[in-house]
Amino acid sequence: MAGTSPGATSETYPVPAQAVRPGERALRLPTTADGDTAFTLLGLTTGLAAVQGSHAELEAQGQYVRVRMSVVNNGRSSVAFDARRHVLLDDRGAEHRVDAEAMTIRRQPDQVDLGSNVRLEYDVYYDLPEEARPAALRVFGGPTLTDLRDRSSTDIPLGK
Repeated sequence: MAGTSPGATSETYPVPAQAVRPGERALRLPTTADGDTAFTLLGLTTGLAAVQGSHAELEAQGQYVRVRMSVVNNGRSSVAFDARRHVLLDDRGAEHRVDAEAMTIRRQPDQVDLGSNVRLEYDVYYDLPEEARPAALRVFGGPTLTDLRDRSSTDIPLGK
């Protein structure tokens, strides 16, 4: 409707609730924006010894940490979204890149053309030292008109 601002209605979609997976903790964090992209962190799993897929199994060097997230493009056009760019920060301040092999084994997305008002829900895997604890997730929402190279990011604390 012309003249209607986004969020002007209190009506919501009935997105079905899902049970957390074994060992997973539901995260009840506010949705956080980075550019036109909104991130809702849904679940956190720590201490995974290995990941299994339909074609391979891979043991962690330390422990796999899995973050379940929902991503929504609130912009007017599609965005080249890199689903594997996020960085996990641990309780010691170390940065951990996405574990590409674990992501591939679990068949999680890589580069996605995230359309306007499209929602994507997926897992991100990291291999952390056994004694490390996840503290925050640094997210990148994709290029915008003011940040064409997507250099800015937003840190989302994972809570206790």
